[in-house]
Amino acid sequence: MNKIPITRAGYSALEKELKTLKSVERPAIIKAIAEAREHGDLSENAEYHAAREKQSFIEGRVKELEAILSRADVIDPSKLSGAIKFGAKITLIDEDTEEEKTYHIVGEPEADIERGKLNIASPLARALIGKEEGDSVDVRTPGGTRSYEVLRIEYE
Repeated sequence: MNKIPITRAGYSALEKELKTLKSVERPAIIKAIAEAREHGDLSENAEYHAAREKQSFIEGRVKELEAILSRADVIDPSKLSGAIKFGAKITLIDEDTEEEKTYHIVGEPEADIERGKLNIASPLARALIGKEEGDSVDVRTPGGTRSYEVLRIEYE
């Protein structure tokens, strides 16, 4: 089994989600299914079918989270410095548009581009690994090649 790199914050967030699913969501859906069963004929009971569908989703997510957490390799970025590595918070400037963007390189389970959390396996993250402040990097994207300059590298 391959280890999954993840930050301490990402690991904690996944643990919290798992705990909520097991201690809050799972009991609530079991109660909802029991109530729906009391309404009689299950074949035409929309509440029952919706509750069963939600239960299926919850159980699938619980299994997914347990698998991720069992294979997680928690990396502490505060012990790192220098060139860009996993866990780095990077501020870039797009050399074409002069737009500044900040990304935090994280593991796949915690990646969320809308919140600036960049998957370590993404083309941009792979291109940035090993670069220093002041370096330029060209990244092939579906929209064409983009050029960025690394302004700052921080480790939290």
